[in-house]
Amino acid sequence: MTDPSRPAWSDAFTPDAQVSLLRARPFGTMDRHLAFGETKGRGVTVAIIDSGVEPDHPAVGGRLVRSLHIVLDDAGPRVVDDPDPGDLVGHGTACAGIIHGIAPAAALVSIRVLGADNRGAGPAFAAALDWAIGEGFEVVNLSLSSRSEALAGRFHELADEAYFANTLLVGAANNVAGPSYPSLFAAVVSVAAHDIADADVWFYNPDPPVEFGAHGLDVDVAWRGGTRIRATGNSFAAPHLAARAALIRAEHPDASPFEVKTILAATADDPRT
Repeated sequence: MTDPSRPAWSDAFTPDAQVSLLRARPFGTMDRHLAFGETKGRGVTVAIIDSGVEPDHPAVGGRLVRSLHIVLDDAGPRVVDDPDPGDLVGHGTACAGIIHGIAPAAALVSIRVLGADNRGAGPAFAAALDWAIGEGFEVVNLSLSSRSEALAGRFHELADEAYFANTLLVGAANNVAGPSYPSLFAAVVSVAAHDIADADVWFYNPDPPVEFGAHGLDVDVAWRGGTRIRATGNSFAAPHLAARAALIRAEHPDASPFEVKTILAATADDPRT
């Protein structure tokens, strides 16, 4: 039975349901030190498509190297450099802070598609994702999704393009029930929240569409204006896995997207321990 106090898609990761996560691991459990090494994400860029990132927030650690936003006009959506970088909400800064906390040497790029109401147009989101794939970023964090059936085909194309272009997409499942894109496509590392207050705990779900559970309930996150708040949502679970993916891609630069996903699954926690 769905608990309305939790984000959608997170039921598989509740304590009572974790028995369903047990599975015979074909390669056993991978050593995390072997998976992540000591690079701290050095040499990898994580793009954050969101509400912007506050460049001077202490939680970002000066690792924001570029800020862009989407312009919507008669010529269609375009990605342009942002002359006044910032975060209209705090949501993107929260994601950036989580990623930097786990992969402090990774570079961050912000592509703002959400407005001050934390909402955005689907075509703007698709344009930002298309641009990020074209730039060849190793990891793209998507703590947002589209429920537009009209755009589902386009997002499916973009998910496939990212996969074959060697860009790993990490997407939060929508916080409300129902399909959303591109998080539920197989090429994407899909993430929902669990309620264990530990950033180093994540689970693999062998019964998709949502494959991973990470810390996402009552998370201490960076926010707009140099502040911090406590927040809940799948949005804050996804960057925990995006950061781990950055560590893997830094330590194993030849690993393909499906190999990175496999390593995330092989290093996931065992619900019995």
